[in-house]
Amino acid sequence: MGRRIVFAVGIALACGSLAAQEGDADAAQDKLSMCQGCHGIPGYRTAYPEVYPVPLLGGQHAGYIVAALQAYRDGSRSHPSMQAIARSLSDQDMADLAAYYAQPEK
Repeated sequence: MGRRIVFAVGIALACGSLAAQEGDADAAQDKLSMCQGCHGIPGYRTAYPEVYPVPLLGGQHAGYIVAALQAYRDGSRSHPSMQAIARSLSDQDMADLAAYYAQPEK
């Protein structure tokens, strides 16, 4: 139960910080390759660290994407590949990627 509360607070904070740090969908273009290999393939399932379906990100709420990336970066959300990717992203990178994927047609 505690992790859900922490994550919900993270989402709320990300939504608030997103307003202060506006994402630029066009600036995300040169950052997308790290996402598209998994999150851009309909029906894709990964086998590391366990087999599970990988969600498509197009149309997802920008605040949720930022909160999830921040949780991977700080280690409160666990997935080795996503943690490594999130640690390589600045707050602006996260906001840009979130702005890109928040577009319904992506």
